[in-house]
Amino acid sequence: MGAAGPQVSAIGLGCMGMSYAYGAADDAESTRTLHRALDLGINHLDTADMYGAGTNERLLAPVLRARRDEVFLATKFGNRTSGDTFRGTGTPGAYVDSSAAWARQACDASLGRLGVETIDLYYLHRRNPDTPIEETVGAMAELVRAGKVRLLGLSEISPATLRAAHAVHPIAAVQIEYSLFTRDVEAEMLDTCRELGVSLVAYSPVGRGLLTGAITSREQLAADDWRRTVPRFAEGNLDANVKLVEAVREVAAELGCTPAQAALAWLLAQGEDILPIPGTKRVRYLEENAAAADIRLTPEQRDRLGAAVPAGSVAGERYTPAGMRTVGH
Repeated sequence: MGAAGPQVSAIGLGCMGMSYAYGAADDAESTRTLHRALDLGINHLDTADMYGAGTNERLLAPVLRARRDEVFLATKFGNRTSGDTFRGTGTPGAYVDSSAAWARQACDASLGRLGVETIDLYYLHRRNPDTPIEETVGAMAELVRAGKVRLLGLSEISPATLRAAHAVHPIAAVQIEYSLFTRDVEAEMLDTCRELGVSLVAYSPVGRGLLTGAITSREQLAADDWRRTVPRFAEGNLDANVKLVEAVREVAAELGCTPAQAALAWLLAQGEDILPIPGTKRVRYLEENAAAADIRLTPEQRDRLGAAVPAGSVAGERYTPAGMRTVGH
């Protein structure tokens, strides 16, 4: 993790869906999944204060209390509403606060919910461009000096912001959406990360479930599933994107693995500095994802998977217009 940080598992576990966005929570199954992840050696657990308005951090607390030494813990701050609760990117009433004061307050609140003394990797989840990044990272660096945080990260920022932040304090990781379906980082951002020795943590590495091949219609999504608002799952767009998944499925069949495993193996084949964090609340999907770390693609197989989803072929943006306005600053 970063140029001089600790080693983490090749595949991590995104915890958001356990408490937020993807239908009803199942805390008992989620807790089993967290323990199973650690049993499998998946030590990189990723959460945020906004996931379930703090409930996701609280969900992790008992697991951390029992097995803290086994976990590399990442959480995030920056998304707020007027009531100091947390909402999703682009949600009406939500706003981004990357001020120094909120960085300090949010960190203390996360430490309390998680029940830990130190966060291994603390991210700015989204950046408000009205706040200089130097102010935000300066406050985050104070948290490092205070022993509340070990490493710093940024999420969904621009290469220029990364450079400016890194000049204030070393940045260990940039978290950004990266998958066969979302390849924007392959231009300037990935090059900048590599120049500076910054790991790239890939969220939504199986396209919010699309690259599993299991989702073929909107009717499969629960009424409260956040993906119903995502343009890539809209009528028409979804049909086009499902066809792209079929091309991935063909290559996966030749590899003897599932489409999700092929998508994760493709990301891992991009370099050891690419750290996917597929999310799930189910043990069976966790085990499927974990097995992808054992798949070794030849250069030809990697290229065929990349060619299965040509650049610009995915229909729809990855967020609503309001959500897209919060990324890339």
